[in-house]
Amino acid sequence: MRLFVAVMPPEDVIGTLAQEITELKKLPGADRLRWTGRPGWHFTLAFYGEVGEELLPELSDRLGRAARRTEPFPLALRGGGQFGRGKVLWTGADGDLRTLDFLAERAEAAARKAGVEMGEHRRYKAHLTVARGRDVVDVRPHVQVLGRFASRSWTVDEIVLVRSNLPKSGMPGEQPRYEAVARWALGAAG
Repeated sequence: MRLFVAVMPPEDVIGTLAQEITELKKLPGADRLRWTGRPGWHFTLAFYGEVGEELLPELSDRLGRAARRTEPFPLALRGGGQFGRGKVLWTGADGDLRTLDFLAERAEAAARKAGVEMGEHRRYKAHLTVARGRDVVDVRPHVQVLGRFASRSWTVDEIVLVRSNLPKSGMPGEQPRYEAVARWALGAAG
């Protein structure tokens, strides 16, 4: 199964982002982007790719320990940017980014220790993808608008192991489906 571990913003924060996306879609070039749907709005801590069922118990144990060793922390959506010269448009994070980085490192280490093939390590960059382009798209106007965007702060109190079900129909615009496999509370209560 195709898995990743993530931090999920609360519904009211997602609603604030949805309002911002409505405005972004009015900008030039917006029709050349594939906009990520609300179910896809999350901060991926570690992407695992295909994980065999036999690794799931060990991975779950290790993610649970990582969650217990991390205290809840404040986070907000703020600003924006692009990767790949307009191929990915994202909003960023604000708040306790140091703890978010530690949590991402722990999520990656949990997988490696559980035997998940992780490939090359990349430095973590907290972002929530809002759109993708197949071609290079000039998203500077979008980045400029996102630069002024900020949501309210919330307390991150859990991590979620998510299964990603890729589209199979081949229909344009079809989005992956996400399902929570497991959740772990952060801190001593976890």
